[in-house]
Amino acid sequence: MKVIGVGDNVVDKYVYKKTMYPGGNALNFSVYAKQLGIEAAYLGVFGNDRAAEHIIATLKNLNVDISNCRQHEGENGFAAVDLVDGDRVFIGGNGGGVQMDHPIVLSSEDLEYIKSFDIAHSSIYSEMDSELNKLKESGILVSYDFSSDYNDELLAKNCSHIDISLLSCGQLAEEEVENLLKRAHSYGSKLVLGTMGSRGSIVYNGQSFYRQEPHFVQPVDTLGAGDSFFTAFILHYLSEKKENPEIQEATLLQNSMEEGAKFAAKTCLVEGAFGYGIPF
Repeated sequence: MKVIGVGDNVVDKYVYKKTMYPGGNALNFSVYAKQLGIEAAYLGVFGNDRAAEHIIATLKNLNVDISNCRQHEGENGFAAVDLVDGDRVFIGGNGGGVQMDHPIVLSSEDLEYIKSFDIAHSSIYSEMDSELNKLKESGILVSYDFSSDYNDELLAKNCSHIDISLLSCGQLAEEEVENLLKRAHSYGSKLVLGTMGSRGSIVYNGQSFYRQEPHFVQPVDTLGAGDSFFTAFILHYLSEKKENPEIQEATLLQNSMEEGAKFAAKTCLVEGAFGYGIPF
C-alpha cells in the first residue's frame, strides 16, 4: 500500500517553551502512515525560512517522499500554541503562510503521480476545495479532514468529492454527532468519522453507527491524536479489506477503530504531533 497527504503543513510553535514542531493535517497523515510501516508521500507548499527547512529535513529523515512539493520565497505556515489553564490551545497563526499566495493547483503530472497511490488525504486547512474534484475524477480514494471548521454548506459542497470524511465533534452531544454524520453521508461520503476527544469516536457507513472508546493514557501532548487515530483507522480498514475481502463490514470497522485508538494513545505520549521539536 502507498498513501499520500496532499495539502497543509505547518510548524506548531509552543510559545510557552519556545519550541516548534512539524505538523499539519495532511503532513501528519503521511508521517503517521510511515510510522505504521506504510510507504508514504507528501505533496504541499513550503516557504524558505527556518521552519520550512526544519520540516523538509524532518521528512527526508523519515523517508517520506516530497519529490512533488513546491517551495516559494516567504514564511512557512505556522500555528501558535499556548498553555491556558493547563490546556494547550491554538492562539493564532499566519493562515498557512506562503500557501495563501501559492495554493496547490494540481497539474496533469501531479494527478498521474497521485494516481499511483491507494489513497490521498487532505484537509480544510489545505485551501484545496477547488481541487477535490480533480482528485475524485482521477479515480483515487479521497479522504478529507474538516476539523471543527465545517458548516452544512461546506459539507454539501465538498462531500460529493470525498470518500471518507473526518469531523471533529468534541463540542457536540452524541445525538448531534449522529445527525451530523448522517448529513455528511447523505451529501456523498461513503464513510464518515466523528472524533469526540475523551469521549472516543463514532463511524457511520450509511447503515449503522460504530463506537470506539479511547485508550486512556496519561498524555504528554494530545496534539495529533485525531490525525493519528484516523491514519491508523483508515490504513487498517483498507489493508484488511484488500487482504480479507470476505470480512464482515461491522467487524472490519470495529477492528479498524480499535487500531486507531491504540495508535492515538501512543501519539499522546509524544511532544508535538510526532516530535522533532527545535527552538525558535
